[in-house]
Amino acid sequence: MRPRVGQMLASTVDTTAVIVVRCPDEDLDITCGGAAMTEGNGPGPGATGAPAPDQMGGALLGKRYADENLGLELLCTKPGPGTLAVNGVPMPMKSAKPLPASD
Repeated sequence: MRPRVGQMLASTVDTTAVIVVRCPDEDLDITCGGAAMTEGNGPGPGATGAPAPDQMGGALLGKRYADENLGLELLCTKPGPGTLAVNGVPMPMKSAKPLPASD
């Protein structure tokens, strides 16, 4: 799938939903719990099954997940037990930028 900024993606195996915040102009395999995510804001009629046991890291509400090498950033709008991954590699949670010291 070729994601686009503002696109809503939903997991097909759990309740996870994300919004694409930043993305490259190329096809990517974005998964949650080991299954491909689909366009939409909630599990569709094909949402069956369970996340793969090795893909149960979870996605937290309001957190950003990013792959800096690819330039992909996702914002979690609905949490779930599945791990967000791109091209088979789990996406780490993006850490907050430190504020400048005030002296």
